[in-house]
Amino acid sequence: MAIEKVTDDSEHSLRLRNLQLNDYADLKELMDILYPNMGGAWPEKKFRAQLSTFAEGQICIEDHGKVVAAAFSLIVEYEKFGDKHTYDQITGNAYLTTHDPKGDTLYGIEVVVHPDYQGMRLGRRLYEARKELCQNLNLKSIVAGGRIPNYQDYADNMSPQKYIEQVKKKEIYDPILTFQLSNDFEVKRVLRGYLPEDKESKGYATLLEWNNLYYDSEKTPLFGAIKTSARVGCVQWQMRPLHSVQELIQQVEFFIDALSDYQCDLALLPEFFNAPLMGVTAHDTSLDAIKALAEYSTEIVEEISRLAVCYNINIIAGSVPVIEDGQLYNVSYFCRRNGTIESQYKIHPTPHEKRAWIMQGGDSLNVFETDFGKIGILICYDVEFPELARLQSEKGMQLLFIPFWTDTKNAYLRVRCCAQARAIENECYVVIAGSVGNLPKVDGADIQYAQSAVFSPSDFSFPHDAIMAETTPNTEMTLIVDLDLEKLDKLKNEGSVRNFLDRRRDLYGIDWFGD
Repeated sequence: MAIEKVTDDSEHSLRLRNLQLNDYADLKELMDILYPNMGGAWPEKKFRAQLSTFAEGQICIEDHGKVVAAAFSLIVEYEKFGDKHTYDQITGNAYLTTHDPKGDTLYGIEVVVHPDYQGMRLGRRLYEARKELCQNLNLKSIVAGGRIPNYQDYADNMSPQKYIEQVKKKEIYDPILTFQLSNDFEVKRVLRGYLPEDKESKGYATLLEWNNLYYDSEKTPLFGAIKTSARVGCVQWQMRPLHSVQELIQQVEFFIDALSDYQCDLALLPEFFNAPLMGVTAHDTSLDAIKALAEYSTEIVEEISRLAVCYNINIIAGSVPVIEDGQLYNVSYFCRRNGTIESQYKIHPTPHEKRAWIMQGGDSLNVFETDFGKIGILICYDVEFPELARLQSEKGMQLLFIPFWTDTKNAYLRVRCCAQARAIENECYVVIAGSVGNLPKVDGADIQYAQSAVFSPSDFSFPHDAIMAETTPNTEMTLIVDLDLEKLDKLKNEGSVRNFLDRRRDLYGIDWFGD
C-alpha cells in the first residue's frame, strides 16, 4: 500500500502568518459560524482599521491557503485604563483607536478557531505566537478580557467569582477559561459589563494576565523568526508485542506528548518501530510478514501526522515498509507540525533486506526545510555511505537524523562510528535513535541492541568527545538535547580545521545521477 509523497495535497498544510486584507471573506465566514448570537463577524471596515493600525498584532493560521484560526491584539498603556474597563473602551470598539505603539502591554481582543479545527491546539499556537510577539516587542505583559460562556449553566447557583474558582480547581470545565488557565494566564479580577451582549457569560468576563519574564531583554524579530537553536528528542523504543495499530499509536503518542511538554522541535523514532505488528497474525515466511506490515503503513503515517499537528512538534516517523507498484521499499516519513508530509527512501537496503524481503532501494536524496533549519534523513545502513551525507551537506544540511535498527553491538557500532564521522566531515549535528528489547514471535526481529545519541563536530565549541548526549544502552527512554545552530556557522569559518572551506573542489567532487 503506497503512501503519496506530497505536501500540497496533504490533509493539512498549516501556516502561521499575519492577516491580510484579502483574508476578510474567510474571517467573516469563521466569525459568523462562531458568533451567531453576538452579531457575527466584524464589518470589513473594522478589519481594515485593525490591519492599518497594528498589522503585526493580527495573526492567523491558514490551511491550504484558507484562514481557519486567528488572533487579534493591540498595544496600550495599561495604566490609562486600569483593571476596570469594558471591551469597547480598551479596544476602541474593535477599531483599535486606543492603540499606542509606545505602550507597555499587549492587549488581546479576540481569538477564533474554526469548529472543524478545534481539538488541534491551534488556539495554543496562536497564544504562543502572541507571547513571542510580546517578548520581541519588549512589552511587560499580555492582558485580555476572557468570556466565560459556560457560566450560563451555573449563574442561578453561584457567583462568577465562585464559578472561576471551580474552573481553577478543574471541578467545572469552561471552554475559554480552562484553555486560558492552561496557557499560563492568571485571573486578576472579574469584569462586570465587559461585553453586555455576551448573554452566555451574563456580561461578565475574567481579566487575565501573562507576565513577560524577559521584559527589558534585547529586542528580536516579532514572531516566526529563524531560530538559532533546536531542541531534538530521540525515542529509544522498546519492542513489545502489540495487537493493533491503535496500541502502537497509543505508545507513540505517549512519547510525543512527553517530548512536546518539553517543547521539543523534533522527535525521532527508530527504523521499523512498527515491527511488533508483524506478530499480530502468523505468517509462513518473513516476506509475508513484512508485506503484511506494509499494509498498516498508510494508517500509521496518517496518525503520526495528526500527532505532529496536535502536539505542535515535527516528527520523523522512523521508517516503515511501503509497497509501490509491487515493489517493497523502506521509507522514512517527515511529518511537520504544519500538517505537511515528505519522505526519504532508504537508498541502500542491507543484504538481509534484499535477500529475505526482496527490498528495493530508493533513487532520491532530500534535504528538508524546517522551522528551525535544514535537515537530512538517512536510514540506518545509508549512513555508512559517506557520499550521501556529503551531498546533503552541500545543500545546506545542518542536522542529520538516523533512525536505525540493529541486532548486535558490532552492527550498532557501525552505525554509531559512521554517524560520528559524518558529523565531523560535514560539520553538522547527527542524531541517531534505535530500538531495544525483543520480539520472540517475529521472524528476524527477535532482539535489538541500541544506544541512541546526538553527535557534534569535534572542536573547542563542542563537547570534548563530540558527544552531545547519549542514552543508557538497551533501556527504553527518551533523550532531549538543545543544539546551537550558530556554532555550526562559526565552526565553518573559524574552526581549528575547516572541512567545508578547505575541501579541494578543484580536484574532486561527488555527482548525483538519481532523480
